Amino acid sequence: MTMESLIADYGLPALFAGAALEGETVTMIGGAAVHRGLLDFWPAVAAAALGSFVGDQAWFLAGRYLRDNAHVRKLTGSAGFQHARAIFDRHPAAFVFGFRFIYGMRTISPIAIGATDYPASHFVVLNALAAVVWGWLFVTLGYWFGTGIEAAFGRLHVVKHLVLVLVLAGGAAFLYHRFIRRKVRSRSS
Repeated sequence: MTMESLIADYGLPALFAGAALEGETVTMIGGAAVHRGLLDFWPAVAAAALGSFVGDQAWFLAGRYLRDNAHVRKLTGSAGFQHARAIFDRHPAAFVFGFRFIYGMRTISPIAIGATDYPASHFVVLNALAAVVWGWLFVTLGYWFGTGIEAAFGRLHVVKHLVLVLVLAGGAAFLYHRFIRRKVRSRSS
């Protein structure tokens, strides 16, 4: 089952869930569904905005309440976290509003913000405002480029096996790399 068929079959709940879990791609597919007349524009914007808001609130709360967890502490030591934290320290309100618009920062940023002492009430307000702007923007883009998106996803069925092979190969390379790194570390200990 494809994302576009999920949105066509389940409509706004699928758009909500997709916006919470994935983000821009699903929301633009929702905009393409609006273009095709499968969804209405403003309910699609609301579903995307609410999904984005809920997903980012969950990541914020994970950072806030699990900041002493070993996995979160490991994450706070990562280069991506340090980069997000440096930007946040210089411009906290702008960062809270804008992180969802920066590719690659959407998941790690609310965790990073949650791990700080930034007031939760400020995060809720800025997150809500940004989610509305984000939902409107990406549903609108999907609507405007609906025909092109439909054509692109239609062609994806032809290459889905190639994508699967690439994902599996990437996963195998990642596991191999981790295995080699562990062996090197154990030899040097």
